[in-house]
Amino acid sequence: MSKYSEDSDSNVLFKDELKEPRKYKVLLHNDDYTSMEFVIAVLVQVFRKTEEESTDIMLKVHNDGFGICGIYTAEVAETRVEMVRQLATQAGFPLKCSIEEV
Repeated sequence: MSKYSEDSDSNVLFKDELKEPRKYKVLLHNDDYTSMEFVIAVLVQVFRKTEEESTDIMLKVHNDGFGICGIYTAEVAETRVEMVRQLATQAGFPLKCSIEEV
């Protein structure tokens, strides 16, 4: 049986089974040097979180050692990690950001 079916209205072939792209969690990791204010600013700027959401995530990072910033496709997750790395380097902080498959 074919993996494709034809739509009679438009004569377009559709694949019967489309797979969702894999998703990845973007994590921030606690360290003894990065300020809480900087972490909140990164969460607002890079991850488009509200001040309240950013504060909650920052406290999770501080108390639990890491916090989830969001869940994205691989390309978006990698881009956000790189943005965090660049901002942290420019500000002189060792803030670590990583991705983990969901």
